[in-house]
Amino acid sequence: MLTKRKKKSWPKDTVVLHSVDKGIWDMSLTPFAVKLETYFRLADIPYINNPTRQQSSKKKIPWIEYNGETVADSAFIIEYLNKKLALDLNMHLTQTERAIGRAFSKMMEDNTYWTMVMSRWYHDIYKVNPPGLGLMASWVLPIFARMIYKQGWQQGMGRHSRDEVLHIMEEDLKAVSLFLDKKKFLFGEKPCEVDCAVFGQLSQFCWHMPGLYGETLIHEKYPNLKEYCYRMKKAFWPELGTNARSKLEKKST
Repeated sequence: MLTKRKKKSWPKDTVVLHSVDKGIWDMSLTPFAVKLETYFRLADIPYINNPTRQQSSKKKIPWIEYNGETVADSAFIIEYLNKKLALDLNMHLTQTERAIGRAFSKMMEDNTYWTMVMSRWYHDIYKVNPPGLGLMASWVLPIFARMIYKQGWQQGMGRHSRDEVLHIMEEDLKAVSLFLDKKKFLFGEKPCEVDCAVFGQLSQFCWHMPGLYGETLIHEKYPNLKEYCYRMKKAFWPELGTNARSKLEKKST
């Protein structure tokens, strides 16, 4: 909030992704940045990750710069680049599959996302205890939790009890698990834009909810979602190797 945006020249025809820092399991703490980076990799778009935490004109993170133009919101960013670069990663999908994909993307980003936020940053924030805060945790965490509660109340998810939030979370993840079934990617053997969006959200449950109910759901109740996350990581994030592992898995090895 206190950071002033500085003008900087970037390489031509390269996307500059302005986002937040990575978590301790190597992927961004915002699923929308994971979504975009996965999309860049799937589409083979050159990009630079600039984790400055600077907000866009819409007061949101992430946002991009491309050849002097700025675009905010992950959905609009993908639409912009698809048009600018003549891309269609959903080309192999039928119209019905595109409609289903949009429904799943919106469920995960506008509903499931808020169950993760309320669990990780409000109801169970003291279980997460973000690293690096040290002695500041005792006063930083309550302030942050109150901010999240206010946002959650305005969005709607914050009006539910903890148990109700976790119930909604489980039902959403169950729906994705049932649809994925034994497929390699959401719509078969070939990944698409929907996989980028869904993987972005699932990455938080798989690697950034240590010891919380969301991670337990992925690892124990719906293991095909965990397997899917690791397939996506292997396909598009090979440099992470074995570092991006959850706390549950580390305990069992």
